[in-house]
Amino acid sequence: MRKTALSLCLPLSTFLISGALALLPGQAAALQKLSYDKDQSKTAQDILETLNSQHYRRQNIDDNLSQRLFEEYLDRLDPYKAYFLTQDVALFSEYKKQFDDQLRAGSLDAGYDIFNLFRERLSERTQWVLDQLGDEQYKVDFSKDEVLNLDPDLRRWAQSSKDLDEFWRKRLKSDLLNLKLADKDLAEAKKTLKRRYSNLLKRVEQQDTHDAFEAYMNALGALYDPHTNYLSPRTMENFNINMSLSLEGIGAVLQTEDEYTKVVRIVSAGPADKQGDLKPSDRITAVAQGRDGEMVDVIGWRLDEVVQLIRGKKGSVVRLQVLPAGEDSGYKIVEIRRNKVKLEEQAAQKHIFEVSDGDKLYKLGVIDLPAFYLDFNAAQRGDPNYKSTTKDVRRLVQELKAAKVDGIILDLRNNGGGSLQEATRLTDLFIHRGTVVQIRQANQTISRAHRSHNTPVYQGPLLVLTNRLSASASEIFAGAIQDYGRGLVVGTQTFGKGSVQSLSRVHKGRLKITESKFYRVSGDSTQHRGVIPDIALPSMFDLEEVGESAYDNALAWDTIHRVRHGSYSDIGAIKPSLQELHDKRIGKDPDFNHLLSQLEIIEQQREKKYVSLNEEKRRTEKKEREETAFELENTRRTGKGMEPFATIDEYKNDGKEETEGEEAEETAQNQEPENRIDPDKDPLLMESGYIMADFIRIQSDQSQFAKRSQSDKLTKR
Repeated sequence: MRKTALSLCLPLSTFLISGALALLPGQAAALQKLSYDKDQSKTAQDILETLNSQHYRRQNIDDNLSQRLFEEYLDRLDPYKAYFLTQDVALFSEYKKQFDDQLRAGSLDAGYDIFNLFRERLSERTQWVLDQLGDEQYKVDFSKDEVLNLDPDLRRWAQSSKDLDEFWRKRLKSDLLNLKLADKDLAEAKKTLKRRYSNLLKRVEQQDTHDAFEAYMNALGALYDPHTNYLSPRTMENFNINMSLSLEGIGAVLQTEDEYTKVVRIVSAGPADKQGDLKPSDRITAVAQGRDGEMVDVIGWRLDEVVQLIRGKKGSVVRLQVLPAGEDSGYKIVEIRRNKVKLEEQAAQKHIFEVSDGDKLYKLGVIDLPAFYLDFNAAQRGDPNYKSTTKDVRRLVQELKAAKVDGIILDLRNNGGGSLQEATRLTDLFIHRGTVVQIRQANQTISRAHRSHNTPVYQGPLLVLTNRLSASASEIFAGAIQDYGRGLVVGTQTFGKGSVQSLSRVHKGRLKITESKFYRVSGDSTQHRGVIPDIALPSMFDLEEVGESAYDNALAWDTIHRVRHGSYSDIGAIKPSLQELHDKRIGKDPDFNHLLSQLEIIEQQREKKYVSLNEEKRRTEKKEREETAFELENTRRTGKGMEPFATIDEYKNDGKEETEGEEAEETAQNQEPENRIDPDKDPLLMESGYIMADFIRIQSDQSQFAKRSQSDKLTKR
């Protein structure tokens, strides 16, 4: 499925719940043809010039780019090939080599002609679906063995309206079946879909020239990289509203993907993170207010409209109907008590735990760092108590040293980045003087200004824990620690966000444009590939769906000259021993094996290309998944010496006790920050502790680490 890095305007992908074509049984309302004005003409010329002169990726504006724009634009409008027919695409083909010439001249004819026909087809198809739902003779046979294609890459443009009718017959049947599986009867399901498609039709009718212009310009920007977007004046006004959900409400960053509102990231220490059921890549399909409010179907809605439903008074409850990542059905209801993510809850936290290798008990400190934060305004005012990542981690490190820990784990899982300055300063706590990151500009000049300058605060054993959502500043820090041989990087391949964006003025609005790339001291880019861990742990996320490499036209990984730098130890020499010990240990760990089994089931779901439209089969599949989860959990509990669950219902209701009434609201508003770290409930963190113990013992045995880190002079290579 197509992903867009930022969805701020009315996303065209939200229209994918319907399609359209000529000669339909229902008559859609006539749509006013959209046209562009002089301001948009001038803005398009400015965008083209800015991309050509300032973007990091330089490419010729020629017939090749024109053809790519043609393909990108169609793919963005109709990725499922659910609207246009082959004859429509053939008609558009006359524009293949004209986009570049037209844009230079300020003409938007090609883009608007395609968009206008798209709206017609969409409106007609939506009306067709409503006609089916409103027909008293319309019947659906859920006992018939049919399947629906879930993979848009396997579809081709329909040859006729009859072919497209057949696709939408199945799509509508699938929609109804999904709602039935969510415990709605057929009448309720039809009513829900009528509202959904009626709302969609209204939104199509409300589209204006700004929507068409943004769609066209964002298709152009996407040819350069996924983080380049045009923001119209109207979009700029809504920017803070759209993005504020990351700080207020449920604590989740959202984007639009196809017809769904998709969870991109869960904000650490926020309400959704504490509740625990909402996950990255989950799709929100409906929203309800309070415990008893009616579910409002939001498939096909604008992102800002969904945000407005989810946001609300602090302490109040919002219920989300969610389609879990990798699932084609099987909705779950996630109940979250709204709150504001407090700065102190986002701050770094520490915890001490112990692990044993059988001979020795190791006392380990872990620092959980959810973001690279900095209160820039307070720092500028000279406030000595301003909040910053480095200040907090420095204090926690000193407290852990005072507690005489044997080693420190810095947990960067789910840390999406933040202040580059803080990433540099944090690295300074652990290494001697030297370059932390290189930055190459669009003109190919390279800056090495981001350096560590001071004597390290901590020189003992260090492990950095990452996952797929560790991005940007997290990757800079982890990459530096790895390149200097200063510590061990454990976890999963990081996100791969190694580019820098800035806002450039154009005639009307702004262009968010990629201007530079990050490079490690080794010369490797963090872009696309991210940081590869020394010891890999299972990924909770599909690497093909989450991460920079999942985006179309992402900038490539490459290398530049390395920086002469010191080496604290030869991690590569001991990695085979660490890997062998890790492999032996996890084979006997009930928690780890339970996690691997869960991931195997999720992967099987991800690989499905078709979904059954037979109700009995779908209910059987759902029951089998529940029984498998029940059996896996009991296997885990038995392995840990715990009492197994007696029934599936007991398993489902475990830990689901609710707090009711005003007392719950008061608690939500006044609750003190709680410690986020619990190794006993986190098998990946616990295993990282055992890896750290092995690391310390082997380093000590080989005398590679002891005393060397106390010297200011590093061996140059």
